This record gives sequence, C-alpha cells and structure tokens, in this order.
Amino acid sequence: MKQYLLAVYSAEGGQDVSAEEMQRAYQAVDDFNSEVQAAGAWVFAGGLHPSSTATVVRAQEPTSARPGDDAVILADGSIEGFVGGVCAESSVRAASLDTLASGEPLLLRVLPPSTDDFPAAPGALVVVNPCHSGGALEIFLRPVLPRPLFGVAGQTPIARAVADLARFLEFEVVSDGDYAGADAVVVAGLGRDEEAALRGALNARIGYLALVASRKRGAAVLDGMDLSDEERARVHTPAGIDIGARTPQEIALSILAEVIQGRRTAGPAVADELPKQAVDPVCGMTVVIGLDTPHTGDQWFCCQGCLDTFLAAAR
Repeated sequence: MKQYLLAVYSAEGGQDVSAEEMQRAYQAVDDFNSEVQAAGAWVFAGGLHPSSTATVVRAQEPTSARPGDDAVILADGSIEGFVGGVCAESSVRAASLDTLASGEPLLLRVLPPSTDDFPAAPGALVVVNPCHSGGALEIFLRPVLPRPLFGVAGQTPIARAVADLARFLEFEVVSDGDYAGADAVVVAGLGRDEEAALRGALNARIGYLALVASRKRGAAVLDGMDLSDEERARVHTPAGIDIGARTPQEIALSILAEVIQGRRTAGPAVADELPKQAVDPVCGMTVVIGLDTPHTGDQWFCCQGCLDTFLAAAR
C-alpha cells in the first residue's frame, strides 16, 4: 500500500499570523486527519506534537533489528516503526521520553547481561536487556520538538524587533490574540491596548510575561489593573535583562535573553506532559505506563511474559 507524508510549512520571514488564523489552520488540519482516519489510511501524526526518532546504528547478532531500522516515538509513548523486539522496544520508549524531557539527543546501548565483549561508549545510556537472544543494539534517539509559541502584543518598533529576533531564535511568533499555549508573551504597545493584552496573557497562565515600560510607568499600568499579588509578581517590568539597552534591537536582545534564560533553567515544557514510568519487578527494565502496558495493581511490566512470571510466583 502506498504511504504519503503530508507536511505543513510556514514561510520563512512571513507575516505574523493572528491567533484566530492559527486556530483555523489547526482546525483544517484536524478535519483532514479525521477524513484520513475515516478512510482507514491513518498511520500517525507528528509535526505539531513532540516526538522522538529512533534509528538503529549498530546491531550485534542475534538481534531482530538491523542497522537502518527506525521508528517514531510520540510523547504518549506510542511507537510507529521497528527497532527491535519487545525488550528493546520497551527500553527505546523509556529513553525516548527522557530525550523529550531534556531536549537533547541520546545514544542508547541495549546490551545483554554479560557486556565484556562490547566496547565502551562514554556518554551513552546503557541498559541491560534480559532478553534470551543475547544480542546488542545501539540506537540513536533524537527529540523533535515543535517550535515554542511566542506572543507579541503591539505594533511598535520594539514589538517588531522582538518578533524578528524571536523568529531568528526559532520561536513561532503569534500576534495579538489568544496566547494559550505560548511560552512567552511580550506586551510592547507602549501605551496602546496594554491592559487587555496583559489580562489575556495572565488568564492563559503564560510562563513568561513582560511589559515594555519604564519602572515608573510599568508600576502605574499594573496599579490600574486591580491585580492580585500573585498576578503582579508574574509580570516582568521593566522587561528583559539590564544590559543598558537603548535601541529597539538592543531591547529585544535583553528580553529574549531573559526568556531563554528561563527556558534553559526550566527545561522543555513538554516534560510536564510525559507519561509516567515504572520499573518491571521481574526483569528490572524501565517501562512506560500506558493503556496497553501489562500490569496488576500498581506493578507494571515490560511484557505479558514478565507479568505471568510475577503472578505465578505470587501463587
């Protein structure tokens, strides 16, 4: 059966897209996905969803996987493709979620209990595979994270400079509107429609929210909004790191530096959405807890065989 890849691209340096237009685009993609699913031709969806690619780069027999075999692992732990049997797949699932949490690629080494015959690989993650085959695999895992959303409110030179630099730093810039899901919002209207933009971002629980204003004017704007202490503490004003910035481009640099500082400290936002993991009490492997993960009570297993072994021992 023929398979097709549908990719949706944004034009480099294109115009800002409003939140309403983005929502219409998302809905159009969802409608198309539903049609493909109804036709029975659905495989999986990526792109806007965090995922990790897994590629077998080395296989020492006996193994079912071969170099070049690959798979895509989604943030819910589901996997499409082939990188080995049940034991290897379980390790790949768990390690892939670790790459999504860290945002960094990883070399995974799946080795048998006796590893004397295998060369060392500093920096790699080594897991012991209790599978009876005795083979070994090296699998390269690379996280594929969607561009973080960055909201910019205002039509001023500073707002345009912030938007331009955010795009250069590979943020997806959205203009005034619904900022739900954005990593950061910068209000740079310089006196125009600031209160409405701040209230919308506060209601959306944005992680980083900044108001471009002097310390005195920023305090006056917040004083007039009847904010709670918690809400007021979430608004950065003056915006950005103090580097003595004067021009719109320099101010944008100070703001984006503060945004990146916060992101690097907190790590990828997707880490909070990943499924939980558990250790199989029989084989000791780390497993991703999902709807189809074998379990009994609060004990989770890599496969039905380990679950059966556990139940037999408990009788």
